[in-house]
Amino acid sequence: MHLTGYVGLLFSLLAFLFLAGFAGFASWTRKTEALVVVERGQLIAACGVVFSTLLLLVALTARDYSFRYVYNNVDNALSFVYTLTALWGGREGSLLCWELIIAVSGMIFMFTPSYKSLGRETRLFFWLFFLTVQGFFLLLLTGWSNPFIEIIPAPGDGRGLNPLLRNPGMIFHPPLLFMGFALYTIPACAALASSIAGEKKSWIKVVRNWNILAWIFLTSGIILGGWWSYMELGWGGYWAWDPVENASLIPWFAGTAVLHTAIIESRRNALQRTNVFLMSLTLILCIFSTYLTRSGVIDSLHTFGASGVAQPLFWAMIVILAVTLMVVFLSERQVHRSLSDFLSRQGMLVITAWFLLALGLVVTLGTMWPVISRLWTASPMGLDAHFYNRVCLPFMAMLVLIFCFCPWLGWKGGVRNAKGLGAVGAVLVLSFAGFYLSGMTNVLAALTASAAVAALVGVGLLFALYPALRAMRQSWGAYGVHVGLVLLALGVAFSGPYKTEREVVLAQGESVSIGEFTVTYTGLHEDRNVGDILARATATLAVTKDGRDAGILRPDKRIYKNFTNQQFAEVATVPSFGDELYATLLGLTEDNRASFKISVNPLVNWIWIGGTIMCLLAFLLLRRVPRPGEVR
Repeated sequence: MHLTGYVGLLFSLLAFLFLAGFAGFASWTRKTEALVVVERGQLIAACGVVFSTLLLLVALTARDYSFRYVYNNVDNALSFVYTLTALWGGREGSLLCWELIIAVSGMIFMFTPSYKSLGRETRLFFWLFFLTVQGFFLLLLTGWSNPFIEIIPAPGDGRGLNPLLRNPGMIFHPPLLFMGFALYTIPACAALASSIAGEKKSWIKVVRNWNILAWIFLTSGIILGGWWSYMELGWGGYWAWDPVENASLIPWFAGTAVLHTAIIESRRNALQRTNVFLMSLTLILCIFSTYLTRSGVIDSLHTFGASGVAQPLFWAMIVILAVTLMVVFLSERQVHRSLSDFLSRQGMLVITAWFLLALGLVVTLGTMWPVISRLWTASPMGLDAHFYNRVCLPFMAMLVLIFCFCPWLGWKGGVRNAKGLGAVGAVLVLSFAGFYLSGMTNVLAALTASAAVAALVGVGLLFALYPALRAMRQSWGAYGVHVGLVLLALGVAFSGPYKTEREVVLAQGESVSIGEFTVTYTGLHEDRNVGDILARATATLAVTKDGRDAGILRPDKRIYKNFTNQQFAEVATVPSFGDELYATLLGLTEDNRASFKISVNPLVNWIWIGGTIMCLLAFLLLRRVPRPGEVR
């Protein structure tokens, strides 16, 4: 079974590389009839990846510890659900999932009207790039990250999944990120292929849905990761600027930027080369994300550990960047159109893209600072969250401000509705004054919050003043995504600087006040050998607010089997749309007292609500692509 799984990957690797070379030769000699061979080859070779993945899944569910990957990520006590999620819990399995999604998405794309609308030469170039990317990932899987290595003799039990990964977030967060990363392969390869082949049809429109889907999955993965981090002690709240968290955020900035510049190309036929570069850059940054988390170049709380994939990933990024620059600068010159002034919706879209790219650059430099600083010091230090907050929050405030005013500007310049613009400006000033006078003295937070309020009022006014917007599904999608972002920004503006936190040691019956809440420690329950948990202590905290019962907190501390040298905490919350109470059991003392970290997080749930709105309403942006020859 080990050899069979490995041969499946090896077969796909050789097939993809052969087909990529064949597609390149056919496109060079303009023998477009070879397209049929390449397409059928993709179908057959992708089946090899699917087959090997299924074999690994069978090994996991059968707890076959003769597989080193199974031994490292599963044990006899692990529940069935987390045994399945172990497929993407380790380095090798996560890379296999990524490649699986690329392979399957290629199969699906092949049968879509979008793909068939491209010229045959463009399709050949597409496969040249797409198959090469698949070949690269399979090279990693058959070389440096082989999931089918055998252990002889097979152990009777495994080491088990890291307890931090035994969380419902593990079911969705990694696959969503991988789907986002993998799906960007299609628009990136289509952009390069269209540019080099001189495709007359706009690739921006052809792969628009794939670009949006990749963004939706990547965004939802990031939001869900933030929630998971918030609910797991030690991952630093919802965003700790950990290198692995940053790794998923960096390509998101580039992917979001290209969504904005793509609008200009769709409407003005401008920024064509910029968009090709940004689309390819997004794919490169997805690979950079893999490099950060799997190369060992950066220490992080939840990296996959060092492996031999660092150099291949590094050189893959260099090669793709070189190919991208060659394609961008050497491809057929496109029609050039100048842009309107910055004080127009076009200009605001460009500024937004620049802000997003600047944010991506700042986060990249901050994340890589330990590596960069090695050039002049023997003791490199990483940058903490304070650096990112100081640098990134002003950019975030500016982005929300841009969204306040952008809809009221004309596409080519000027103001399309002066009264609406004035109303939004008045709301901005009044809400800022209101927030500041009510005690929100952090100017940046007050500006972000007031801009968020003004943006929400502005969207409401737009839909009230322009009935055509209400009738367009696309408008609900576009403005809905931005409303979600604004709500998210509102949650960050309050929950970041205005979080109240205390560490206390309480005996049973003692109380502590925090914010408007009174928390009383009422009891402790201990149990042993519950599933994969060796020992668990659960504290009970009764919560009152203004003399009324507000809820019960039950944070616990647990030790897992096979991880007896480390204690893990599960937080408890009293959820609220306003002030959320959040408690962690830090430990127990010899005199039966317990220490807690208790915090009040204002408006924190609006981060998850806003993020969910962003992801769900973005589906309204998808369009049905007409079949070739179909008249709409």
